[in-house]
Amino acid sequence: MTYKAYLDNIKTQTGKTAEDFVVLARKKGFVKDGKVVAKHGEIVSWLKSEFCLGHGHTNAVVLYLKYPYLAKKKIENGD
Repeated sequence: MTYKAYLDNIKTQTGKTAEDFVVLARKKGFVKDGKVVAKHGEIVSWLKSEFCLGHGHTNAVVLYLKYPYLAKKKIENGD
């Protein structure tokens, strides 16, 4: 499954895009000044409990939060 397919499935399941999760993570205090300040496990727990995402899908969101440039490049390249 490609990274884009993961994000598409997340949007189908939650109605939220990766950018929506960036906004929500900022509101939760997980992202400050464009940098992730929360621990990986904290973010994963939040995504699993509030959005019922599986482990792989939560990691796809975390990648987008931590390394947006890399995530966007993966989407463009079809990785």
